[in-house]
Amino acid sequence: MNDGKAAMASASQSTLLATALLLAAVSSAGAESYRTHYGASLFGLPVGRATFESRFEGNGFAIAGRFASAGIARLFERTDGTVAVNGVFAGGASHPARYELEYTEGKERQKTVIRFARGAVAETKNEPPLKKRGDDWVPLGREHLSGAADPISALLLPVSSSEEVCSRTIRVYDGEIRADIVLQPATERESFRGAAITCRARFVPVSGYRRNHSSITYLRDRARMFVGFEPVGGRDLYSPVEATIATKIGTVHIRARTM
Repeated sequence: MNDGKAAMASASQSTLLATALLLAAVSSAGAESYRTHYGASLFGLPVGRATFESRFEGNGFAIAGRFASAGIARLFERTDGTVAVNGVFAGGASHPARYELEYTEGKERQKTVIRFARGAVAETKNEPPLKKRGDDWVPLGREHLSGAADPISALLLPVSSSEEVCSRTIRVYDGEIRADIVLQPATERESFRGAAITCRARFVPVSGYRRNHSSITYLRDRARMFVGFEPVGGRDLYSPVEATIATKIGTVHIRARTM
């Protein structure tokens, strides 16, 4: 039973990671706000859900929403949270200004606030503070924070052509881990039917993690991830609408539905 609980908790955490890849999904342009729903499933069973309000106006963006574990995952690890980010598009990239994540997982509560300035992370606050690190900890260096973005902003891709979507490395920082997401074009067989473009996604940890952590090594060495993108109407911008991520006990599938 303990092994099953640990496996489901790991799947739940991977589900939230995959959900983070999709939080910025949009399907219309303009200054009007709209709502997008997300569902995550494992073996066809619901394990996560999220609802987000997004707003794009000029070069600015603002996204806020709520997420939670669902179905069988909620029996093993109850997770509820909110997240919000705002920023601007400039120089062919997304530049967040402030990112705030707050959630409870079981009896534990965590809040992360990241402030960005001049294309880099300026300040990070975690409450409660992050736990003491072991000997296998890969420290976070100042140089790692230049050009990094939060998990939501990172996958809003301003491009001049569709060929640019899957030909990039994205620098992601969540308040603890700094990782690169390397995107490459997927084959036709691997592509999502409901997405204009599908990319293979490879997770490369950079710093802020335990070198021997099983979940990190699995994501780095074995996990297969795919992200499907759609253009945002009227803009030179692509955002995710679907994703799959392999976990130790199965593949999590996340799909966005705009209301």
